Amino acid sequence: MTLVPSAATAYPIISNFPFLDRVASGTALSEDDAIALVNADGQFITDLCAAAAELRDRGRGHVLTFSPKVFIPLTRLCRDFCGYCTFRQSPSESDGLYLTAEEVLSVARAGQRLGCTEALFTLGERPEQRYPEAGEWLAVRGYRTTHEYLAHMCRAVFDETDLLPHGNPGTMSRRELEALQPTNPSIGIMLESSSPRLYEPGGPHEFAPSKRPRVRLRTMELAGELGIPFTTGILIGIGETRRERVESLLAIRRLHERYGHIQEVIVQNFRAKADTPMADTPDAAPDELMWTTAVARLILGERVNIQVPPNLSENYERYIAAGINDWGGVSPLTIDYVNPEAPWPQLSELERRTREAGYELRPRLPVYTEYFADGSQWPLPPPLKEKLLRLTDESGYVKGGIRRYVHSN
Repeated sequence: MTLVPSAATAYPIISNFPFLDRVASGTALSEDDAIALVNADGQFITDLCAAAAELRDRGRGHVLTFSPKVFIPLTRLCRDFCGYCTFRQSPSESDGLYLTAEEVLSVARAGQRLGCTEALFTLGERPEQRYPEAGEWLAVRGYRTTHEYLAHMCRAVFDETDLLPHGNPGTMSRRELEALQPTNPSIGIMLESSSPRLYEPGGPHEFAPSKRPRVRLRTMELAGELGIPFTTGILIGIGETRRERVESLLAIRRLHERYGHIQEVIVQNFRAKADTPMADTPDAAPDELMWTTAVARLILGERVNIQVPPNLSENYERYIAAGINDWGGVSPLTIDYVNPEAPWPQLSELERRTREAGYELRPRLPVYTEYFADGSQWPLPPPLKEKLLRLTDESGYVKGGIRRYVHSN
């Protein structure tokens, strides 16, 4: 029995969970009902996908989006050690402790020539707290912290190119978020999981203090207080249970209900990597990703943008039927430094698969249209909003549409 209803057809709901009919009609899923979804399997997953797709179609229509980006790994030094990570490096492994300003702008300008609009800054967590070499590199150039250097590089990219920075530096204080706010229309941090079990001895986050759920949720809360559109998500397959995934999604929902700032939730599947403590851990199963994606839509509702990364799954188009409306950042220039074994799909192929599922693929900025387009009351800094409007058409999508990229790649 297939678990994937056709995304191009209607979604009749023959539900084994009576409350799914109410959810598909617009009633918010209660926390108790969300926990009940843990037991869904087999035909029940088909019902979850049907309800999730119905919600997505009503709230987001038949458009799926992606962000044309360049990936800028400002530094791969990190104070944390996660059980599955190959992104982090120690000073002895790194060719350069940080990218220089010239290197950052070179990547950004190359991306601009290819039509990119997002500069995704990904970096390790506060490396100067572990490595004296990092602090010395920064001090020689007049910076006290990695965050201070990041804010300076975001300003350079914002001022000197058409790209928009999207910073992912890990946990942040209010002051650090405020420093990024003038140039970053959105900021992100993956929650990964709200489960404290994962940082117990033997867990994947045992030696990663910044992965404590409390500090990650506090960063997200501060962003809400400051009015910053925010990207977060969960990572499945790292030892968490289904119930813990539901609890993580509910924690995200509670923050969004308070502040309205969770612009995007990524549902990312674990991929085992050689030379890590979790190298022998099986990859997250596709049906588990289907279940989790559908449950995310049902918990978060019809309007929150939900993404599954297309480079981490072979048949990524199947997740359209589970309620996603976005593919995330896709680069015509730079690799995925966090998952270097997983190349981005060609944009022409991404467009074809999306179209054959019955949806239109459109490029977006790193902040979603509802946070800046005409009629939006979201409090973005005026110079930032002016740049957003200059880069987009009357619908709030990147000028030129998908043909701008499909024809050039």
